Amino acid sequence: MSHSDKILLFDGVCNLCNGLVRFIIKKDRRAGIKFTPLQVAEAQRIASLYVKFDLVRNDLETVKYISNDKTYLKSSAVLHILKDIGGGWQIFYGLIIIPKSLRDFFYDLVARSRYRIFGKRETCMVPAHEIKERFIF
Repeated sequence: MSHSDKILLFDGVCNLCNGLVRFIIKKDRRAGIKFTPLQVAEAQRIASLYVKFDLVRNDLETVKYISNDKTYLKSSAVLHILKDIGGGWQIFYGLIIIPKSLRDFFYDLVARSRYRIFGKRETCMVPAHEIKERFIF
């Protein structure tokens, strides 16, 4: 993996998480962010490279984002993704000034209820042929 890689590790059966992936695919005009579901072995291999950042935990409620050899979890991951896709979305990165504990409190509320509110799939998302190269399996 290169130091410039941007990889989102996400819950592949969560409809909210899959919605985030579809949003990023649509808005990331540079196609710089790659994706891997946490349920596949490759996600665990990638996470193991970042063991000092505690990414190895098999925590499906936590979005994990790697950008330029830095790792981000939960609300920090989402804000860095918005910054990295650019356009008008990077304005939301300004929310990073809110204390992480407060941001992550609200992130955790949504994460705990996401299956009930947004539903879940039986299997991980299968990417369409034209975007398959952005997925790591």
